[in-house]
Order: sequence, then C-alpha cells, then structure tokens
Amino acid sequence: MTGDVLVLRALGLGDALTGVAALRGVRRAWPDRRLRLAGPAATGSWLRALGVVDEVLVTDGLSPLDWHGTGHVAVNLHGRGPQSHAALAATRPERLVAYATLEHADGPAWRADEHEVARWCRLVTAAGGPCDAADLRLPVAPDTTTAPGTVLLHPGAASGSRRWPADRWGAVARALVDAGHDVSLTGGPTERDLCATVVRHAARPVRVLAGTLDVPGLAAVVASARLVVCGDTGVAHVATAVGAPSVLLFGPTPPRWWGPAVDVDRHVVLWHGDPARPGDPHGTAVDAALAAITVDEVLAAAAPLLAAPVEPGRRAGLRVGP
Repeated sequence: MTGDVLVLRALGLGDALTGVAALRGVRRAWPDRRLRLAGPAATGSWLRALGVVDEVLVTDGLSPLDWHGTGHVAVNLHGRGPQSHAALAATRPERLVAYATLEHADGPAWRADEHEVARWCRLVTAAGGPCDAADLRLPVAPDTTTAPGTVLLHPGAASGSRRWPADRWGAVARALVDAGHDVSLTGGPTERDLCATVVRHAARPVRVLAGTLDVPGLAAVVASARLVVCGDTGVAHVATAVGAPSVLLFGPTPPRWWGPAVDVDRHVVLWHGDPARPGDPHGTAVDAALAAITVDEVLAAAAPLLAAPVEPGRRAGLRVGP
C-alpha cells in the first residue's frame, strides 16, 4: 500500500455517487497510484467493479481506519473536518487533501451553500485533478429481465422527513397502471412493509422488488427503467448516474444542494420549500415542503418524460474520462 491514494467517503449510496466525479479527478491527479476507497463494502465493491476505484477499505463512518501503508496521499471526501481530517491524519499520509480547518490550513475554504458534487470537484480540482459533473455518469448495463417501459417508484427514504405519504405513492401507481404502464416498487429489505402498503393503496398489479436487489442489481433495474419517481434519496443519484429520466420529490433539503447536477433536461425536480430555511433531513415527520407536493403534480411532471422518445446513446455508458 506504499504510494497509494486513500480516499475517505464512508457514507451511503447517494453520497457515494455524488462523489464519483471527484474520484475520477483523484485518478487524474495521481494516475500512477492505486486508488483505495475507505467506505461501505456494498457500494465500494460496485464502484471497484466499474473501475472507478481499485480497492475498497471497508469502513463504517468515522471508525479508525485499518491502514498500514506509507508514502500515501489521503483525500477527505467525507466531510469538512476536523473529525474526518483526524481519521485520515492518523494514517500518517505524505499529503492530506482536505478543506481548510484550524488544524489543517492547507486547503480551500469550505462553502456551506454549495452543491455536493461541485464541493468535492472543487477540492480535487484545486489539488490537481480536474473534474466536473460530467464525470458522474456510470456505464451500467440495463437489466434484461425488466419489462421495457417499466416505471420505477421508490417510496422509501432513510428518514421520515423525506418520505412522501404511502397513500400518495399508491395513487401515483394506480394512475400509471391505468394509463398502461408497468410499475415496479424498489426499496431495501426494511421497506417491504412500506411497499406492501403502497400496493394496497394502488389496488392494482404492481411488482415489488423491495429487498431483492443488491447495489449492482438496483443500478441495472434503474438503467432499464422508462422513468424513475423517488424522493431525495440514493436512487435519485443512481438515476442521474445511469441517465434514467426521473421525477424527484424534494424536501426538506433544497435541490440546489443535492439535485441532479448533469443532464438536467432528463430530470424534473418538485420542490416547495424556502431556500433560505431548509428543513431537517433527519427528522421523523414528513417535511412540510415535501408534503406540499401533490399527486397531480407528480403525474403532470411524469407525463412529458414518459411521452418523450428514448434517445440512443443518452443512457449509461457515456462515461467521460477515466
């Protein structure tokens, strides 16, 4: 592990995908070094299989890093510090690339009001690795078992404040099925009951994939979808990465921080919040900005995307650079 580049981004799926562009910038800055990602096993292994990183150091949050290398460069794509800085500094790198703090003055200044993709691209570009939002795309082959034209609904989210009500998801599913579309629900193993509730409200034949897909499988299903409808969650970033059209229901976090950063013509963002007063993304009750989005709005946003032809070459595989 001598002379490698160790990158810390031990966060969830959506966070990992917003860091892909910066990871490609890291590759450009140090093309002759192996790129090792300190992060979760499932997402990290998928990014390794896609060639975005070379190795994965399985890491949970800011747990001490099990690192024994020397002469390496450490890159903090996890946070502003100081805790994440300290976790990397403990590995004794020859250079730490990170935002400036009192303890680490050698870095750009952190900006609170900045898109997550732009934030990390700015850090890595300043370190000599040019990158931008075009580097977010991932070459994911569509799932061959999914019916052509399937609409994916993803009703879950990590916190209650980002979960649109299940009865509204059911109403959207019912309207889409009645319009002739195949509809599938995605979610993690803990979201099976939520998806079952959505199906009951839909009262229509809807395929439930919750708990059946690993990360590569989820990405393949999203890549094959005619449309993805979801909240501000990891699946939204998968849709951006693979070029699947999407309708995104935002609240409590403003889309200017976490919305689509590339191919914006392919994604419709619904948002009724106050940019100056974002809500709590970790709250337990549905956020008022998200609750303000209606079923009719979602269906109206979906209609032109479903009517538009799928343009050859505009889906996954349009990776820019290494």
